[in-house]
Amino acid sequence: GEQPQSLVEGLEQNGLLEGYTHLLTGYIGSASMLRTVARLVRKLRTYNPNLVYVCDPVLGDNGRLYVPAELTTIYREEIVPLATLLTPNQFEAELLTGMTIGSEEDALAACASLHQVGPPSVVLTSLDLDHSASSSSTITLLGSTSQPQAERCGQRFRIVVPRIPSYFTGTGDLCAALLLAWTAKMPDKLGRAAEMAVASLQGVLTRTAAAQAVAEAAGKSGIGCRELRLVNSVDELLHPKITEEVTWLE
Repeated sequence: GEQPQSLVEGLEQNGLLEGYTHLLTGYIGSASMLRTVARLVRKLRTYNPNLVYVCDPVLGDNGRLYVPAELTTIYREEIVPLATLLTPNQFEAELLTGMTIGSEEDALAACASLHQVGPPSVVLTSLDLDHSASSSSTITLLGSTSQPQAERCGQRFRIVVPRIPSYFTGTGDLCAALLLAWTAKMPDKLGRAAEMAVASLQGVLTRTAAAQAVAEAAGKSGIGCRELRLVNSVDELLHPKITEEVTWLE
């Protein structure tokens, strides 16, 4: 964490920490780096108390940690309380709350628990709530906010999307970035912002899957085939077509 800390100090010495409105973090693999992020958030908020911090707490997935176990405690005690919007997957939400999520009610309870710690808005980005064979073709995004919302926008919602039968790298990063972008445009419409983010993400993944199929037909393989086709998906990013609509929850 020393190098980013020195960068922050250099920016401050040159009067360049003013004016920041948003901060987004994703994968962080060390305790020192994570604590540097916490210091940075607090520092930026001395210049702008309304700084929006979108935190994707990348810890792992499908029951497996990607990072040292100690980072779970640091996220829970030092990072999550600073977040404005938290975007964990199901496994990460379970780690951060100590709860088992097996139903929509469990997921909403986990969101409520996270609200109590700090973040006013939480989006659980990938939930497998129904383990029946019929549910294997879909994945659920569920969101909750304690902030007042615009008219006809609820505080809790779900979006069910079709699962694209392929393997991608970077989907979590893109989802968090899209949520930041669309919530910045619609700050009091979290559900609608999530709807737009999901539409963009699905558009990118559909285009990427098509490109993968072409590459594989030509005998190509490797991580390059799984990279998201962002440059080719500008229209999907800027003008997403909504096919999976938000459902408001009581």
